[in-house]
Amino acid sequence: MALYRDTGVVLRVQKLGEADRIITLLTRRRGKVRAVAKGVRRTKSRWGARLEPFNHVDVQCYTGRSLDIVTQAETVDAFGVGIIGDYPRYTAGCAILETADRLVSEEGEPAMRVYLLLVGAIRALSGRERDPSLVLDAFLLRAMTHAGWAPAISDCARCAEPGPHPAFNIAAGGAVCPRCRPAGSVMPSRETFALLDALLHGDWDIADAAAPTTRRDTSGLVAAHLQWHLERQLRSLPLVERRSFPRAERASVQETI
Repeated sequence: MALYRDTGVVLRVQKLGEADRIITLLTRRRGKVRAVAKGVRRTKSRWGARLEPFNHVDVQCYTGRSLDIVTQAETVDAFGVGIIGDYPRYTAGCAILETADRLVSEEGEPAMRVYLLLVGAIRALSGRERDPSLVLDAFLLRAMTHAGWAPAISDCARCAEPGPHPAFNIAAGGAVCPRCRPAGSVMPSRETFALLDALLHGDWDIADAAAPTTRRDTSGLVAAHLQWHLERQLRSLPLVERRSFPRAERASVQETI
């Protein structure tokens, strides 16, 4: 059995037996890894607290038949400290971790782009310098771009006619021109389209200046677009939406699905 080291972010943990845990990490070189950390639930464990969701760790493992075995863990960045005590940041972080877990479905397949996006997003949440909803939406848009699901923002999603265009339709793939607009499309404001573009390309001056209504509308479009492509709802995302996206507005976005 081969021994290896890698750095990764802890996505989730599961109890195993009386004292062990199964740790799921997204790592720099090996992609998603599931490994058993033996004895970490015992009160005397010296490194169990390092293997908690959000933490960025350097792990040493050896490969097993079905699950790898963690033999050592060192903290690289304790991102959880700046996230867990803050409800908006915690729920946004949970949605980010769950999305990364869903997007990287195959274990052992390198996913460097998603790993870098994940580390950057969790670091931004932990640093508490940006609105957690903006960090979440920026991560989701960029992760969808990596997966080939990026919504059209300026050009028409159906005929590629240059925009800007007034309508947005989830099933059609994003912005649509008047000629291609399907029934049930929504009509976001120009500010919403500008914020989508700013989050996708990292223009934080525009993003930070966006009004609360624009942020809520953008969050609704991003969430609906992601879940359309995932074909099922993220368990953690409604917790974020209930704080920032009113029921009436959320229903109007769902008309496009």
